[in-house]
Amino acid sequence: MTDFGDSFQAGLDGPKPSGDKELQEFLMVEKQKAQFNAQIHEFNDFCWDKCVDKPSNKLDSKTETCLTNCVDRFIDVSLLITNRFAQLLQKSAAS
Repeated sequence: MTDFGDSFQAGLDGPKPSGDKELQEFLMVEKQKAQFNAQIHEFNDFCWDKCVDKPSNKLDSKTETCLTNCVDRFIDVSLLITNRFAQLLQKSAAS
C-alpha cells in the first residue's frame, strides 16, 4: 500500500518518463529550467544592488532609469537564452 503523500507528490510532479532517452530529455529540460530560474534571481539581485542605493517611499528618476535599463537588458538576455534553448531543443528533436 502506498502512502498518500507519495501519490500526492507524484501527481504534483506530473507524468514520469518511461524510457532512458525520455528520462535524459526530461532531466535536461528540468536542468535548463533550474538554470534559467537561477539566472532570473541573479539578474534581480544584480539590478537591485546596482540601482538602489537605499530604499525609500519613492524612486528618484536616476534609480528609475537605472532599473528600467537593467530590466530592459534582462529581457534582452532572457529572450536570447530562451531562443538558444529553443534551438537546442529543435536540434535535439531532429537527432
